[in-house]
Amino acid sequence: MSLENSNIEEPTTVTFLDKLRNKTSASHKNLESLPISKSIVNPKITIEEYALYLSLMHDVVKNLEEDIYPILSDAIPDLNERKKTHFILNDLKFTKSEKKQNHSPFDATGISVPFAMGIMYVVEGSTLGGRFIIKNIQESFGFDEENGASYFGGYGNKTGSFWKKFLNSMTDFEQQTNSEKEIISGADYAFRAIHKHLSENSVA
Repeated sequence: MSLENSNIEEPTTVTFLDKLRNKTSASHKNLESLPISKSIVNPKITIEEYALYLSLMHDVVKNLEEDIYPILSDAIPDLNERKKTHFILNDLKFTKSEKKQNHSPFDATGISVPFAMGIMYVVEGSTLGGRFIIKNIQESFGFDEENGASYFGGYGNKTGSFWKKFLNSMTDFEQQTNSEKEIISGADYAFRAIHKHLSENSVA
């Protein structure tokens, strides 16, 4: 599961972003090493594997939008433009699969705004990896951003600018609140929670 691409040009406050990446590197790599994470970029991916991945990521994204977004409503101005659960449900139709079971990987009970920001950093960063993943899905199944691969299409040609806009909001928030440690804790938690969710629910 490719969740971030450091080749995208990023705003100032490099030290904070570097710490964020470095301190979540281990949990990030553990997530990417899961068989289901690797399957999505495998040229031999099956439609069943694709459907399973979409279904499990629907849990992640829905949980984020329903439980984490409200916590961030005053800190991130464009949350409504970033909603993607409907894309996943549409893509699932092309795999002839339906979302049956629902899980909530994140426990949002009592978490702070900075901790929630760290969670969003992880899930929002996945849009960059999606732009890479969509090529494999297109070649494997013939799907495109309009039909069957809309989730991995991210924000289309605005994906990079949307990512930079989020990073600017996050770094501005960190500077104003001096909340580096909490943001990093939230991001590390998110990587580990998604790892747990994918590993426990992708076993045949």
